[in-house]
Amino acid sequence: MEIEEIKNSMDKLINEVKRAIVGKDDVLYQVLIAIISRGHILIEDYPGLAKTLIAKSFSDAIGLNFKRVQFTPDLLPMDIIGANIFQRDSSTFKFIKGPIFTNILLADEINRAPPKTQSALLEAMQEYQVTVEGISLKLEEPFIVIATQNPIEFEGTYPLPEAQVDRFLVKLSVGYPDMNSEVEILRRRINRSSDDIKINNVITKEDFLQMQNMVEKIHVDDSMESYIVSIVEKTRIHPQVEIGASPRGSIALLKLSRSNALLSGRDFIIPDDIKRVTRIALY
Repeated sequence: MEIEEIKNSMDKLINEVKRAIVGKDDVLYQVLIAIISRGHILIEDYPGLAKTLIAKSFSDAIGLNFKRVQFTPDLLPMDIIGANIFQRDSSTFKFIKGPIFTNILLADEINRAPPKTQSALLEAMQEYQVTVEGISLKLEEPFIVIATQNPIEFEGTYPLPEAQVDRFLVKLSVGYPDMNSEVEILRRRINRSSDDIKINNVITKEDFLQMQNMVEKIHVDDSMESYIVSIVEKTRIHPQVEIGASPRGSIALLKLSRSNALLSGRDFIIPDDIKRVTRIALY
């Protein structure tokens, strides 16, 4: 696919998702560049701000498989990954796949599950595979985790360990809509006469995978590499920053700035690409 063709397809994708999500163009763009970068997303915000709807809308528009897991204190790793279940008719064990075998996995209120359950996602998010009783099973591409957590209700929650937070390419928030956008939300709901929102499949999974591969072909000049590292280095020496970004932060900036350049119709990155994604990459 040509860069201009990719840009047009991504514009079509965003416009389709905007049929469900009103007044949050910046957030939708941030989600898009993250998933194009093969990155996982952590959304920290209050209930009722369309976090689930955003994930489902992108999944429907791209034609990807989508599964949602509600994280609770009694959730077990096997509830996510799956388990070997004894089959009485054949007297053998059969592996029953869990919801992690999908394209987009929504881990809703991820911090409500204990660390042991949270850690069930680590291998999948980093290596795109899961291991059950010594056997590794590859996950289908693309595989993207979109996790949510509530920033105000901490009773009965388990803070995400730094190792897991580091697996997320971006951290973002949705925020409340402005007054005009909220009026438009009500108007659309009245016109639909239903809570359900139909999102059409506007690009194929195969085209989406090609777009992800195209990100790797975006040229990065030596000066841009130095610029990325200089930004990350500042986080390590600034007196108001307790823990600076790791080299994974530099890689996140690289990947996101390449995606931003691609969606801007360029085959090379410029400083503005890096500036635009710095906050969500290092937040």
